[in-house]
Amino acid sequence: MCGRTSCHLPKDVLARACAYRDRQGRQRLPEWRDPDKYCPSYNKSPQSSSPVLLSRLHFEKGADSSERIIAPMRWGLVPSWFKESDPSKLKFNTSNCRSDTIMEKHSFKVPLGKGRRCVVLADGFYEWQRCVVTSQRQPYFIYFPQAKTEKSGNVGAVDSPEHWEKVWDNWRLLTMAGIFDCWESPEGDLLYSYTIITVDSCKSLNDIHPRMPAILDGEEEVSKWLDFGGVSAQEALKLIHPTENIAFHPVSCVVNNTRNNTPECLAPLNLLVKKELKASGSSQKMMQWLTTKSPKKEEPKTPPKAESDVPRWSSQVLQKSPLPTKRGGAGLLERWLKPEKEEPVAKRPHHE
Repeated sequence: MCGRTSCHLPKDVLARACAYRDRQGRQRLPEWRDPDKYCPSYNKSPQSSSPVLLSRLHFEKGADSSERIIAPMRWGLVPSWFKESDPSKLKFNTSNCRSDTIMEKHSFKVPLGKGRRCVVLADGFYEWQRCVVTSQRQPYFIYFPQAKTEKSGNVGAVDSPEHWEKVWDNWRLLTMAGIFDCWESPEGDLLYSYTIITVDSCKSLNDIHPRMPAILDGEEEVSKWLDFGGVSAQEALKLIHPTENIAFHPVSCVVNNTRNNTPECLAPLNLLVKKELKASGSSQKMMQWLTTKSPKKEEPKTPPKAESDVPRWSSQVLQKSPLPTKRGGAGLLERWLKPEKEEPVAKRPHHE
């Protein structure tokens, strides 16, 4: 299952992270719909609003179906046929949709048949591993492996072709397959909502949880899933399967409380010594980029840690299913977590 995610980027930065090519091969940024409804957060739960990608054709008749929109939607699909006046009165959980029963459940089969496919955007998602002996649960942050790149310093420059290749060279967003629907209230207000499709977990995640989101790995898969006009539902469902292209690390139990919305939610935790990274020192450097105009910033409470004090990444704590070393995705985030040379305030990049 998938019941908690992180998506903290400001809306203009999030759009740059979703740069794509349209049907004519032109480099584009998706346009926002209702951007004021988007609230960045390190700790998103069902019934909150999260950003999804979808085809412009869903909103504009005659539009190029390859053009994309980013729209905030309620997490937890409210079927269009729901008769109550309050969507919270829906008596069954629709935050996730199992791939093996998607064609059996009326709530999911109908919007899928109408082509209402979307891509749910996130930094990553959280999952909890239960200890058989103590029954305690250890949270993990799960995300795409990250490629090391040189920062261009021009992430805001999108007006000329030579800048497009470097329009986004930072954290790779996780792209999860979803279905959305549109419910109309008795007052005539429209509510867009979505569900995340889930599959059996891949081998490397199976020791944490038996289910995982259906992850669309790469631009080709994202394009096919969104192209409801050119790709039938039957063909699109062939994209729904577990992927081993994943990385993860343990995090603090602070994420257990949905009211906690700080960078500490996704900071690495060394389970061998039970030492957490605080929002100071090395992790504070990560926040200088990650939390520009983000939900909340905290002042350092402890002196900076030495480099040797930074916890090692990884999944090596899961003895049965360590990640292949070639897929190590902690490098980029770990680089953000290490101290860097301070830049003059006037030269720091500013998003928004």
